[in-house]
Amino acid sequence: MKVVGLMSGTSADGVDAALVSIERRKAGIHVEMVAFHSLPYPRSLQQRILSASIAGTVSDICHLNALLGEWFADAASSVIRSAELTPTDIDLIGSHGQTVHHLPAGIKDTGVGSIRSTLQIAEPAVIAERTGITTVANFRPRDIAAGGQGAPLTPGVHALLFRHLRRSRLIVNLGGISNVTYLPRGSGTAGIAAFDTGPANMVLDGIMFRKTNGRSTMDREGRLALRGKIDSRLLAKLLAHPYLSQPPPKSTGREAFGGKMLDELLSWQQTRVLSIEDLLATCSRWTAEAVGTARRWIRGGIDEVIVGGGGVRNRAIMGQLTALFDPIPVTTFESHGWDSKALESVAFAVLAYQTVMEESGNVPSVTGAAFPRLLGCIVPSGPRWFERLRSSKRKT
Repeated sequence: MKVVGLMSGTSADGVDAALVSIERRKAGIHVEMVAFHSLPYPRSLQQRILSASIAGTVSDICHLNALLGEWFADAASSVIRSAELTPTDIDLIGSHGQTVHHLPAGIKDTGVGSIRSTLQIAEPAVIAERTGITTVANFRPRDIAAGGQGAPLTPGVHALLFRHLRRSRLIVNLGGISNVTYLPRGSGTAGIAAFDTGPANMVLDGIMFRKTNGRSTMDREGRLALRGKIDSRLLAKLLAHPYLSQPPPKSTGREAFGGKMLDELLSWQQTRVLSIEDLLATCSRWTAEAVGTARRWIRGGIDEVIVGGGGVRNRAIMGQLTALFDPIPVTTFESHGWDSKALESVAFAVLAYQTVMEESGNVPSVTGAAFPRLLGCIVPSGPRWFERLRSSKRKT
C-alpha cells in the first residue's frame, strides 16, 4: 500500500505529511519513505490553535476542527503531487490531527470516578472528502478507553524501524514535548519502555515568541542558548517538577508545560535578572536533563542514543545530550536513513495501515492500556472501499 501520514505536534507550527510505501514481507512489514512535505501554519492560525487549547470556546474548536481538516487535506494533496502521483495511486491516509487538550491523568466525576480524555481535531471527513482517499484518524481515544494514556503511540513503529538484534537503543524524539522509547536488543515489541519525558521545543519556542512580541518563534539552531549561561537555581527548580519523578506510564502536554509554565519562567527571569540567552540555555539543559532522567525507568543498558524531531537541529540541546550520555554514542535519525522531522508522520501512516489490516497499534506495556487495541476511526473514500480492502488482504 501507499499511505500518507499526517501529523501536527504540540508546537502547532504546521502539518507534516509523509508518503510511504508499506509492503508485507516474511520478516514483517517493510516501510520506505517516498516523499515528505511540511505545510506551515500562518502565525495567526498557530496562535488561534494555542489559544483554543487553553481557553477555546465550543464555537472556536468546532470551527478549527473543520478548518484544520482543510489544511490537513491540503498537506496530503501536496505530498502526493510532490511524488508525481495522483490521489488514485494512494490507498490510505493516517491523520494524527492537532491535539488541543490531553488529560491522561483524568478528572474525577461524581458517580463515574476519574475520566481520562484527549482531543485531537482536523476533521477526517473533510480530509477524505477533499482527497477522495480513505482516512483513519482519532488514534488516541481507543487506547484511553482501554485504560491507557493514549500516548505515546509511536514506540511500536520505533521498534519496527530501529530495533537491532545486538544493540539496545534509546530513541529520543524532541518535539514540542520530548519522549523516549527504549528498545532492548532483539526483535518484536517485548521489553519496550516508552514515555514522555517533559518539554522540549514547546517551552523554548514560547520564550522566543513572548520575548520578541511574536517576531520570532524559535531559537534557530540554539544559537542564543549557546551564548547563555545556565542558572543553577532555576535549573534545580525545573528539575524538581513533579512530572519528572512520576513513574511511567505517563504522557504530558501543553496543559502542564504551556502558558502557565511560561509565565513562571518569565517571572523568574525578571526576578533573577537573567538574559534571554541565559533563560534559553537553562531550559535547553532542562530538556536534556529530563531525557537523561529517563534512565531511572529503564531496565537494561543503552548501547546507542538516536535522536530525532525538530529539536535535533538545536545544537544547545544536542550538545547537552551528547555530554550527558557520554561515552554512549548519540546519533540522529538521519544517520539511520530517516528524516528527523518526518518520522512521526511516517508513524501515523503505519498505524493507519495496521488498523485497516486489523492489527493492534498500541503497546499496552507503554501506554498502560489493558489490552492491545485496533486504533482509530475509519472514514471510507466510497462504498466500494471495503471490497478493495478485502481484495488487498487476500493478496497479502
